[in-house]
Amino acid sequence: MERLTAAGPVLVHFLDFAQLNSVRSLPYVLAWAERYGDAGLRTIGVHSPRFPFSREPEAAAAGLGRLGVSHPVALDPELRHWRDYGCHGWPSLFLWGRGGGLRWYHLGEGEYEATELAVREAVSEAEGGNGTDWPAPLEPIRPTDAPWAEVVVPSSELFPGGAPETPWRPETTEDGLALEYEGGGAYASVDGAGTLSLVLDEKAPIALEVAAPGLVELARHERHQGHSLELRISDGELAIYSLSFAPGIP
Repeated sequence: MERLTAAGPVLVHFLDFAQLNSVRSLPYVLAWAERYGDAGLRTIGVHSPRFPFSREPEAAAAGLGRLGVSHPVALDPELRHWRDYGCHGWPSLFLWGRGGGLRWYHLGEGEYEATELAVREAVSEAEGGNGTDWPAPLEPIRPTDAPWAEVVVPSSELFPGGAPETPWRPETTEDGLALEYEGGGAYASVDGAGTLSLVLDEKAPIALEVAAPGLVELARHERHQGHSLELRISDGELAIYSLSFAPGIP
C-alpha cells in the first residue's frame, strides 16, 4: 500500500466493486475527490469484498479501474479494516479532519449533500481551504438521492446460491431463476463472462453481454414498482452471487 501523508482532511470510502450500494455511491466520491482535491482533501478507498470473486486482487483492481477509480485504494480481503472501523454494510464513509479527529461518518447510501457539506467545512478549516467560493453542492444523480426525497424500501437482497459466498450456476441449459421483486431497479453481482438472457414482466427476452466480473444492471424503473424477472445464462461461464434491488420513489 502506498504510504500517504495527509496535509488536509482524508475521506475514507469502504466499498466493493461488485456490490450495488457501493457502486451507486461511487460517483459522488469521485466527484468530491476531483472538486476538493486541490484544496487539500485526500480520498482513500478501502476495498472490502462482499463476495469471494471480488476478493481476488486482480479482479478488484480491474473492477475499480472500469468504474473510473484513480485515487489510492487499499485491499482489505479479510475485512479487518472494515471491522476495525465498525462497518456493518456497504458503502461506509469516514471523514477525518486535519489532526486526526473524526469529523463525519455515514454508513450506507444517502446523505450525499450532508457529506459534501462536512467535507467542505473540514477543507475550509485546513490550510489553503476557502469556504466562500465553493460551487453549489452536487446535484442528485438519482431522484432517490435528494435530501428531501421520499423513498420506498425495495425487496431484500437475494442469494440464489443460498449465501453470499455461494454462487449459482445452472446445472443444465434449461435451468434459470424466476422471481418477483419491488423497487426502482434490479441488479446482479456476477463472476465470469458470458450472456444473460433476461425476461422482464413476461416481455420479449433481452440478451445482456457480461464482459467481466462485477455488477450488472438488469432493469431500471422510474418509480418503485412490482415486477417479475426470469434469468438464464445462455452463453459463457457466469456465476450469479447476488440479486439486489435499488430503492425507488413512490
